[in-house]
Amino acid sequence: MAKYAAAVDQGTTSTRFMIFDHSGKVVAVDQKEHEQIYPKPGWVEHNPMEIWSRTQEVIHGALDKAGIAPADISAVGITNQRETTVVWEKATGKPVYNAIVWQDTRTDLICNELAKDGGQDRFRLKVGLPLATYFSGPKIKWILDNVEGVRAKAEKGEVLFGNIDTWVIWNLTGGPKGGVHVTDVSNASRTMLMNLETLDWDPDMLKVMGIPKAMLPKISPSSGVYGNAVGELAGIPVAGDLGDQQAALFGQTCFSPGEAKNTYGTGCFMLLNTGTKPVQSKNGLLTTLGYKIGDQPAVYCLEGSIAITGALVQWLRDNLGLIAKSPDVEALARTVEDNGGIYFVPAFSGLFAPYWKSDARGAIVGMTRYVNKGHIARATLEATAFQTREVLDAMNKDSGVNLTALKVDGGMVYNDLLMQFQADILGVPVIRPSVAETTALGAAYAAGLAVGFWAKIEDLRANWGKDHEWTPKMDVALRDKEYKNWKKAVTRTFDWVEN
Repeated sequence: MAKYAAAVDQGTTSTRFMIFDHSGKVVAVDQKEHEQIYPKPGWVEHNPMEIWSRTQEVIHGALDKAGIAPADISAVGITNQRETTVVWEKATGKPVYNAIVWQDTRTDLICNELAKDGGQDRFRLKVGLPLATYFSGPKIKWILDNVEGVRAKAEKGEVLFGNIDTWVIWNLTGGPKGGVHVTDVSNASRTMLMNLETLDWDPDMLKVMGIPKAMLPKISPSSGVYGNAVGELAGIPVAGDLGDQQAALFGQTCFSPGEAKNTYGTGCFMLLNTGTKPVQSKNGLLTTLGYKIGDQPAVYCLEGSIAITGALVQWLRDNLGLIAKSPDVEALARTVEDNGGIYFVPAFSGLFAPYWKSDARGAIVGMTRYVNKGHIARATLEATAFQTREVLDAMNKDSGVNLTALKVDGGMVYNDLLMQFQADILGVPVIRPSVAETTALGAAYAAGLAVGFWAKIEDLRANWGKDHEWTPKMDVALRDKEYKNWKKAVTRTFDWVEN
């Protein structure tokens, strides 16, 4: 009898393989970074072959560390950086171009052109998303329009598209030798090509974007057996697929309408379970698929996406050299009492929710001679909390439900200063679970459910435990003043890029 469930967690900066026991505890993990490629300002790429190599390395690494035989694993799930787009040759498995990463803004002109007839929300009712550089559809169009010979091959079904989940599953199940070409509803809902009601590729959207259906993967449930792995995991069912943020929602066991989580990673993503009917946003949020378990009805979410949070700490480290390693930001921020009157709006890739302004760019405002590097570190952390507050306000308006507590996960939740400030600026408790790596856990849960390793979602709820809770301590008048100043700072970043 298999003792474990496992997950490939393919993220923006690194790939991990994590193995969990039946109680949801981490048994083994191996992780490797991959290169970030910046060919031009606003362009961000990854090498898909490097990502696949890293995936194989971390699978081997985690099994080796724990001394676990592949036969002890019941199923493997995949979770991934969602909108990052790969197009590859079916016969060889060779990408026709680097993966275009979700943060990449090169499709600005494509989106502006499409918005001329009907505005940014032209397709929102159908796909739940505004026209923005963030999503995969315009990225596929860019590859078809700009990489020689690819459109003709796409028409013939000789090249395949996938977000990274599809790329990893295809390779994991055999690649050119019978690899399964599949995605799930959560990832498909990030392409601008899937109809929210039918949960299938929308013919009108494919026509508008000029994308042949032959290159698209089959849309499947998030929990279900897609095929068996080859290679190191030979014979193990590949049975779970969730975009990283939906996987975190699943791992946080937010299975009831009104339950929400926020993941603090490269970007920040808050998801609110809205049940089995899509809720259209009037406040700049995305209507997206949460998950679909087997043949049960699909569950929808409202999502607020923030492009740059943890990436801002990396920027302080790599571009400015203010800190040697990312965790050092907390100690530096603690050298000062407050932000010294400065606000750092990290609109490096434009602004995501609730503004959706791709022409915004980053700014530090309120600078005086008094300000030092401690203030910059503090303003960096506070930017994450302020952006989260803006998203939460929009969620409260759209859903009509006031959130009473926020479940948090991801790398930044071990930063005590940030989490306390987050509770202060939201005015609600912030709760970290005992397993904070809920993205990989959610994918493992989806895979384990599909093969009966866990019998029902109630088993998963029983696994969830609280590690720490931060309660608000800030004076209400100070909270309101700080937030007002933040909102003012955000307006200073608008309309910076002129086409």
